[in-house]
Amino acid sequence: MNALDVKYTLSERMIPYNHRLAPLLIRDSLFSLLPEGTEHIFVMGIGSNVISGDSLGPFVGTLLHDLYPHNLTVFGNLQFPLDAQTLEAQISRITLPQNSFVIAIDSVLGSEKIVNSIIIRDRSLMPGSGLGKSLPPIGNCSIMGVVLENDPLQKSSLFTTNLYLIYTMASNIAKGISLAVRQYYKYPAHHPILKICL
Repeated sequence: MNALDVKYTLSERMIPYNHRLAPLLIRDSLFSLLPEGTEHIFVMGIGSNVISGDSLGPFVGTLLHDLYPHNLTVFGNLQFPLDAQTLEAQISRITLPQNSFVIAIDSVLGSEKIVNSIIIRDRSLMPGSGLGKSLPPIGNCSIMGVVLENDPLQKSSLFTTNLYLIYTMASNIAKGISLAVRQYYKYPAHHPILKICL
């Protein structure tokens, strides 16, 4: 869980979570960020599998798991989440090969103006900052779902966050990543975009 303010740079993109073209907009943003010669993409799905408002990252990881085994590796899913208790130990064991690219995904708290948006940044994210935790930065780029307002009185609402919001965000993010991988590595158009079952 991360905290996000409303200050943007030209390297950021904000997409409404339920925009009908959200997967294509996410694909386009990611495709523009992938360096030429990227040999492997890693997705870090950060979050909890027991707190609905913090389950976005693991949900995306589950939808993408084993979908492109030669070009995409996913860490963090609903079965084995990268949460506050496991994140540092898990990350310390991961060795990334040269010419790899890491996409970090997390739920975030933000200002009222950006709640229910998906934010794409061309830099790492700081997991746990929204809950006062100090964890190492992760990712060459980050995709964040703004699930609640950054208000101390709202933080308990993470346990009761609308699952339709999380499901829709996760589906659109996973589709966007899948489309970017499929286009970058020239998979055939009939290759599945998401895992069929959880």
